[in-house]
Amino acid sequence: MDHSLALPLLIGLVMMGLAFDFLNGLHDAANAIATVVATRLLSPVMAVLFAAAGNFAAYWFVGLHVAETVGKGIIDKDAVTPAVVFGALVGAMFWNVVTWLKGIPSSSSHALIGGLLGAGMAHGGFAVVESSGTTKTVVAIVASPVIGFAIAMALMLATSWGFRGFSSRSANRSFKGLHLLSSAAYSISHGGNDAQKTMGIIAVLLYSTGHLSGGFHVPEWVVLSCYTAMALGTLSGGWKIIKTMGSKLTKLNHHSGFCASGAGSMVVFGASAMGIPVSTTHVITGSVVGTGAARRASAVRWSVASRVIVAWVITIPASAAVGALFYELTRLF
Repeated sequence: MDHSLALPLLIGLVMMGLAFDFLNGLHDAANAIATVVATRLLSPVMAVLFAAAGNFAAYWFVGLHVAETVGKGIIDKDAVTPAVVFGALVGAMFWNVVTWLKGIPSSSSHALIGGLLGAGMAHGGFAVVESSGTTKTVVAIVASPVIGFAIAMALMLATSWGFRGFSSRSANRSFKGLHLLSSAAYSISHGGNDAQKTMGIIAVLLYSTGHLSGGFHVPEWVVLSCYTAMALGTLSGGWKIIKTMGSKLTKLNHHSGFCASGAGSMVVFGASAMGIPVSTTHVITGSVVGTGAARRASAVRWSVASRVIVAWVITIPASAAVGALFYELTRLF
């Protein structure tokens, strides 16, 4: 390949990747701050500043295992072309915009995975799919929100028992501090898992076009650019989804907010350590529902939860279809 000819295309695709990361932060701002906004622990403006800082702080706390999985564990890295990356990013961004406009907390992560699978298979067929990385990602779609649900329920029950001798004012004061701490942890875990998916896409793009020397790795400038783009996106809000996450699923207080954010951060940090690109949206939704179910089943608005689940189920196939479509369109030029 003539790298001088490829450079303008490469720069455009990198910018598109960073735009997706920005959109991811905008779309998923609700993940980390819905509980603190709903309980009025922080004002909306302070909450987004808080979450954006946490997103960027992941740079110092989280390794790059997820970026490596996305870069070479979903589609064979040697089968990736600029057209595949273009199709993947457009497929993911299209689905993000649709669900954002509808206020549906779908998964930016799985939209990107779906877009990559669709464009990759349109380019090279089923043979290009890396089964190990794809399998663990698909399993995590089901497992991660269920685990978040279970941990959140367990935390609700354990803390209710542990604080049984406290006055309501004293317990509420303690849970305020714990809630803020758990929200900070979730913001960091969110940045550490979600921003890395775009890092993997950009790294494999650089690799496939011969602009990455020394084998497949994620350059430092890519890491910093992606964390910055996600933090800026988070600063831009995403208020429709915040409303769904913070108030429509179940009624939250500082106790349940702490349990939801705490459970979510445990799941996402654990997945990141194993290199699994989970959906932070799925995880926190499962955790929020778990806190409501721990009180009583009727505390959860199951009609809203079922609408969210439908969005989860169709995210990968929908974004894959769009990714494949836009890949095919590149063949016309």
